[in-house]
Amino acid sequence: MKSGSQLAVARMCALAKVSRAGFYRTAPTPGAKEVRLRDQVQQVAVEWPSYGSRRITAELRRRGWRVNRKRVMREDNLLCLRKRKFVATTDSGHGWRVYPNLAASLVVTTINQLWRADITYIRLLEEFVYLAVILDAFSRRAIGWALEERLETSLTLSALAMAFEQRRPAPGLIHHSDQGVQYASHDYVTMLELHQIRLSMSRRGNPWDNAACESFMKTLKSEEVYRSEYRNLAEARRRISDFLDQVYNQKRLHSALGYRPPAEFESLPLPVNTPSAVLVEGV
Repeated sequence: MKSGSQLAVARMCALAKVSRAGFYRTAPTPGAKEVRLRDQVQQVAVEWPSYGSRRITAELRRRGWRVNRKRVMREDNLLCLRKRKFVATTDSGHGWRVYPNLAASLVVTTINQLWRADITYIRLLEEFVYLAVILDAFSRRAIGWALEERLETSLTLSALAMAFEQRRPAPGLIHHSDQGVQYASHDYVTMLELHQIRLSMSRRGNPWDNAACESFMKTLKSEEVYRSEYRNLAEARRRISDFLDQVYNQKRLHSALGYRPPAEFESLPLPVNTPSAVLVEGV
């Protein structure tokens, strides 16, 4: 629009006591394609309330729309869930052995080279329960989980057993966790050693050493837990399991994976001559 027209619009808006944004929103009549695009943006925002403009743009492109992020950002009335503060569940005040952080110096190139484990709490209507999860660091895929009423070693062992059943890793895998007693306990360490898995732990009081798991827990809570009201443990188990298996692993787009879901990312062919995971000294 020419500068003279812009002055005319500004003058008319001032006289009519209408904002310029309101004028441009109501003046042009959108075409059929524009209406369909707005509808698609709203559908993605409703389906994925915690998606920002980048993920919404990526999802629209996967659905065949040629759209840029600026166009998505112009769309108003998008729903967004506020992420709540993460509450730690780590008890590192124990006498068990603490292992060095091997994950910090590992270059991961395929699955079953580095697993990351963590625990969080889930609020039911009348109590708290605890969720243990194991992720494959290469694809961010959730490969083992367990939900129990008590924060004990049996919780983490159940999640580990599921991961073993799904993956059946070869010896040499690195298992990384915080220094919590559930991961440092005799039973848990013995199970890892029986499978010839190397132990790695975050530095005490440093959540950044296991940031991928921290990010996963925030995603789980904002996209599933905070949107639900679980009546009991059985319902929470079913709903969270469905979310992890059918939504998080199969559908949710991850920026670190080139805006692909974990299952799709794992199915991509590896580059030719991809080296095995190696420990990088001094990193």
